[in-house]
Amino acid sequence: MIGPVTKTTPAFTITMIKGSTYSDAELLAAIRRGDQLNNAIYFIYQQYSQTIQAFILANGGMPADAEDIFQETVVTFIDSVKKDKFRGEASVKTFLTAIARHLWLNELKKRERSEMREKVFENNRDMTELDVSQHMANREVRQQFLEVLGKLGESCKKLLTLFYYENMSMKDIVHHLPYENEQVVRNKKYKCLQSLTEMIKQNPVIARLVNKL
Repeated sequence: MIGPVTKTTPAFTITMIKGSTYSDAELLAAIRRGDQLNNAIYFIYQQYSQTIQAFILANGGMPADAEDIFQETVVTFIDSVKKDKFRGEASVKTFLTAIARHLWLNELKKRERSEMREKVFENNRDMTELDVSQHMANREVRQQFLEVLGKLGESCKKLLTLFYYENMSMKDIVHHLPYENEQVVRNKKYKCLQSLTEMIKQNPVIARLVNKL
């Protein structure tokens, strides 16, 4: 007999006797009883991991995605069997593939929504920066505009002055202001520009000043 094998995954740490085999009915029974759960899980990995992961890779996933989705598939499958949501109406392979497909489609939808939100954010940031940079480019009203910036607070005034008037890069600004890194500076600058844009829209005096440009 081959000795025990230990397998560690993000979802399970299991020790089993290598070589255990199950029919679909035997696999479901072992999971429901729980007395051979580790062996049953190992059998699922041995029999179906390549098929499921190949499906993910063929549908736009990376190796890490394939591994993650398979882990989630196994957890979902075991939970479904224990709760009698799956009683063998289809083959285990078919059911596992259906679970993996559902999980992967949901993941892709989440990523698409995230990418869309990021694109909208970047587009809005570009438009805001373009509008404000045009206002600040005219030398004749720079001093007046510095007074406007002061209304945003000292931190915004310093940041925007360094960026637009001193032509400093994000990297340089990190060394002049108490920000952790360039991304923090970018986020802060964007928020300052948003506040400035709102101030221009809501304050007639400032709006008239900007219109002089």
